Amino acid sequence: MTEPTPTQLLPMPEDWRRALAVVAHPDDLEYGCSAAIATWTDGGREVAYVLATRGEAGIDTLEPDKCGPLREQEQRASAAVVGVSTVEFLDHRDGVLEYGLALRRDIAAAIRRHRPELVITLNHRDTWGGVAWNTPDHVAVGRATLDAAADAGNRWIFPELLEQGLEPWNGVRWVAVAGSSTPTHAADASGGLERAVRSLLEHRTYIEALTDEDPETYARGFLTGNATATGERFGGKPAVAFELFSR
Repeated sequence: MTEPTPTQLLPMPEDWRRALAVVAHPDDLEYGCSAAIATWTDGGREVAYVLATRGEAGIDTLEPDKCGPLREQEQRASAAVVGVSTVEFLDHRDGVLEYGLALRRDIAAAIRRHRPELVITLNHRDTWGGVAWNTPDHVAVGRATLDAAADAGNRWIFPELLEQGLEPWNGVRWVAVAGSSTPTHAADASGGLERAVRSLLEHRTYIEALTDEDPETYARGFLTGNATATGERFGGKPAVAFELFSR
């Protein structure tokens, strides 16, 4: 039997000016989104990062009080490579994030502060394509971000945010989920792929703890492989895939 041809991915919307990327850990964005982000910032769009944790539990050989500041430093350097200067941390504990009101509130507050039209997050489902189990932190942050995009526009949810001067923002038009096994859209990564590699390499401490492979060989192979595979459904151009939810 002939295998069905994969559905071609649609281009990401372009009629927006501000985006907010919300993920759990340092390096989450660099493993998938940064080539698209580099292209967007090149085009004059504003992108800000919000991370729920500092990734302090991510390296077995480093105690959290030493690991957290180091990974924060690497994340700021990594973001700068792709044109992002605003990087915020919500200071939830790495590895034990819980989906719930506290996380929704903090993300809704960030959305009100930054007032994006596009919100970006990471795979919120239980698995990566049914092959590998996702981490609870990714699931919690992804789900909370999808909900917070609506929470941010409702003045009667988290009214304490009004007391902090954060007026409702109902301007989120899309939430784009990276790493989804059911993507619908893609962004051209051609112009940003080289910087995406350099951006991931800023997480050198984490990469060296993760693999014995040469860091540049590892980063280039991972990102180029994914972008090329996505490009097969996007006109043959290297691309970053997203599952796009409209609001």
